[in-house]
Amino acid sequence: VQLQASGGGLVQPGGSLRLSCAVSGSTLDYTVIGWFRQAPGKELEAVSCISTTDGGSYFRDSVKGRTTMSRDNAKNTVYLEMNSLKPEDTAVYSCAAYHHRSPYCSLQMADYKYWGQGTQVTVSS
Repeated sequence: VQLQASGGGLVQPGGSLRLSCAVSGSTLDYTVIGWFRQAPGKELEAVSCISTTDGGSYFRDSVKGRTTMSRDNAKNTVYLEMNSLKPEDTAVYSCAAYHHRSPYCSLQMADYKYWGQGTQVTVSS
């Protein structure tokens, strides 16, 4: 399974970005996708994940209400849309995957077997 994250960039506080995670080597109906981020000097943390069977998504508390996750099965791509961005959202964002068919998904890094390269998101005026 290969994952390619894209869509990062420089955005002003309060702005929006949509990150994409293109998946190859597996289909989304069998592959859980999660987004993780690592800010300078901080540990990697989970942001969100999307399940395989019903597309339900889960988010860390700090991004709830301003972040959505969706998938396009035809394009085998998952999206993370972030709104009302804050400087503390600045980080390298990576997508990761594991195989599991369930209405639930994990925000535990140890559950993810496949990792892609990250994309930089910088929130600054």
